[in-house]
Amino acid sequence: MAAHFGSRLRKGAATTAVAAAAVAALSASQAPGVTAEDTGRQTAAGATTAPDATSDGDATGNSPYYTDLPPLNSPNPSASPSPTAGAPGSAGAAEAGIPATVLDAYKKAEAELRESKPGCNLPWQLLAAIGKVESGQARGGRVDANGTTIGRILGPQLDGNGFALIKDTDKGAYDGNSSYDQAVGPMQFIPSTWAWAGRDGNDDGVKDPNNVYDAALAAGHYLCRNNWDLSQQSGLNSAILSYNNSQDYLNLVLSWLEYYRKGTHSVPDGTGSVPSHRSDDHTPGAGPSPKPSKPTEPGHGNSSPDPSTPSTPPSTPPSTPPSTPPSTPPSTPPTPTDTVDHLEDAGTAKLTAMAGDAFTKRISTRAETKAGKSVGKVRIRFTITGDTDATFTGGEKVATVVTGSTGIAVAPPLQAGEKTGDFTVHTAVVGRSVTGVDYKATVTARAADTLARTSDTALTCTPGGEFADQVEVKATYKGAVADKVAATATLIKSADDPTANDKGPYFKDADGKAVRTLTGLETDAKGLLKLPKLYADDTTGTFLLRITTPGGATLTVELTVAAADSSASPSPSSTESTSASPSPSA
Repeated sequence: MAAHFGSRLRKGAATTAVAAAAVAALSASQAPGVTAEDTGRQTAAGATTAPDATSDGDATGNSPYYTDLPPLNSPNPSASPSPTAGAPGSAGAAEAGIPATVLDAYKKAEAELRESKPGCNLPWQLLAAIGKVESGQARGGRVDANGTTIGRILGPQLDGNGFALIKDTDKGAYDGNSSYDQAVGPMQFIPSTWAWAGRDGNDDGVKDPNNVYDAALAAGHYLCRNNWDLSQQSGLNSAILSYNNSQDYLNLVLSWLEYYRKGTHSVPDGTGSVPSHRSDDHTPGAGPSPKPSKPTEPGHGNSSPDPSTPSTPPSTPPSTPPSTPPSTPPSTPPTPTDTVDHLEDAGTAKLTAMAGDAFTKRISTRAETKAGKSVGKVRIRFTITGDTDATFTGGEKVATVVTGSTGIAVAPPLQAGEKTGDFTVHTAVVGRSVTGVDYKATVTARAADTLARTSDTALTCTPGGEFADQVEVKATYKGAVADKVAATATLIKSADDPTANDKGPYFKDADGKAVRTLTGLETDAKGLLKLPKLYADDTTGTFLLRITTPGGATLTVELTVAAADSSASPSPSSTESTSASPSPSA
């Protein structure tokens, strides 16, 4: 990718002279603590160039970004998320507000990087600064309960027309464009970078650039590669420039980083302010746009043609902070999520259901502090794991529920699929790495507790003949129809010996051979099961057919094989005629 990215220059920065001018502007104005020495190296001609780009290029393909600058006044963390228009400090309070789910994603990514790459010293405020510049914090926090953006956030297609030329690398899987790549999602990754940099930040088994948890974690790992230490200015600058190789971009991100370090607060999802000015909507060298920066309607990301200001910083820069960022940023008021130490089971009963049925019990989990105090207003994520087709109601494998005032979150009802066996529901706190709870759930085979014949006709046959009637039974479970229940039919030796008989009635297999055990039978949607035809050999007598199902339902049917009745019909009575002897004469 180095060959692709190394030659890409943003609009208006095609010469080293322009680059040098940008650095001079940076050093003199907006970027906190940035000097020509920090941002690059001197060439033989005296011009300053950007730090060496990494071999894997930059995350965004140098796509356009929002250029709105942070307010000059410091943010007020305790201010109302919706300040009165025109009130002193209202702009700062509004801009300092970060949508709750987006803020959770940044903090969770920082926590993960603190463990996996402790030498990087990634502050979540850096992710917030990049997220602000790239997508206006996911278009003001327009995300669903799982952190996935409501609608895709796309940059313009990178077709070389004013932007870098990057032909399609993902067959349109992420950006819907099979001709050229486009930057995707709240952190604006191009698909070719996401292919190797993508991460699963919300533990749902998917790496989705449109999900703020996945994108924030991926951005954190991207910024922490190459052993950069972001607590050092040189490492911080190199990491930011590797994300988008533009001095103006570096200037802007550092400004937002410093702004967020002074204080932030959470605002409801979907209510954050959205920038209106973009880096690709101006003519290089033109003066500032007369249109002031103002929030746009939610839903307008980098792909919308909003007017923008030039990247040249204003004449009145914000106060310049020390050249080295503080190692420990000022603390902000803890959110409920910040106080959670662990999760506890809240009285969940045994989770068992028959295949195809809904679980009658639900999972209850409580968020607690280290002292065991319940914590409300915390998002708990429930994730189904294991080889199972069980889901939550609605067909989802992941559900997020906010704890109530008692600190308890109750998961949506579980629905068993057709796969039997055990699976696990894992719980986690959204935005914080704490000890969760794993719940074991079991799906058993469909069962019947009653089997009954649908007819009481006697089943008889002559030796070597065919039974006139087929055996049909109906299965029920707790009085309800038991559909899709497996069954086995066996012609047994006796009531006390359930092994298959070797004589008497039999079924026929596909080849016409006699078989006396049938497996793989199943009741239909009405709970009915009709067995194949039965035949008799030359053995006469009374025989038994036994049908069994999971759940214990058993039915034994009597079969009779007897010769036809050969007794003759009675002959007509013959009347013997007797002559009377004449009586002797008296």
